[in-house]
Formats: sequence, C-alpha cells, structure tokens
Amino acid sequence: MRLREEELEGFCADLRARLGKGGVIVLQGDLASGKTTLVKAFARGLHVKDTVTSPTFSLQQCYGEGLYHYDLYNHGLGHFLSLGMLEELEKPGYHLVEWGDEALLGILDQAGLAHLRVRIEKCASDARCYEVSDA
Repeated sequence: MRLREEELEGFCADLRARLGKGGVIVLQGDLASGKTTLVKAFARGLHVKDTVTSPTFSLQQCYGEGLYHYDLYNHGLGHFLSLGMLEELEKPGYHLVEWGDEALLGILDQAGLAHLRVRIEKCASDARCYEVSDA
C-alpha cells in the first residue's frame, strides 16, 4: 500500500482495528524509512499530546496510557529480553517496536501475544510503501 504522510492516520486506525484493544506492531524498514513517522501518526490517532520521539537511546518511551514505543536498533533483542522487557509487551495497550526481527516475531508467537508486522519502504520522494502481515 502506497501512502503519503498525511494519509497515515487512517492507516493507523486500520491497524488498531485489526488488533482490537491492543497488541504489538513490529516495524521493519531501513534507516529513515518512516518507522517513527508511523508511530507519530499512531499517537495522533489516539489523541496523545506528548511529543513522540524515537527511543533509540532509551529503548522505550511511554505515551499517555496505552501507547508504548520501543527501538531495538542500538541494543538489540538480547538486551531487550535481558531487561525483562518482554513483560512490558503484555501490558494493555499498543506496543510499537522499531527494528524488530524474525526472532522477536517468533517469541511473540510463542508467548501468544497479538501482533502485526509492518514493513516500510521508501517508494517515492513523497510516499512510503507499507506491507502489513499477521506475522
């Protein structure tokens, strides 16, 4: 699906509808593909007033009640798991994880946590292409 940034809120509403009351969304894509931009649109759709920034160095950001944002780029999945962060994903709400990989998706399957995978690619100067799967 090819979307411009101003179309993301509708796309995020569709993701929320697919997950129901909550779950994990694993965001995959190259550097600057638009992962954090998607999280910002997701937050706007939930009427989050906080400024959304990438948690690249902090690993996790919490926005209001029910929106959690993770970034595994610097620390990796092993560090995430060693800190007990898998339990964070069990909290009610939406958990958006940047740089999640196949290993994380396997863990989510084994844990029985509802999740989606969103692959993002640059496909035009003013648009990104999104592929959603139930992982």
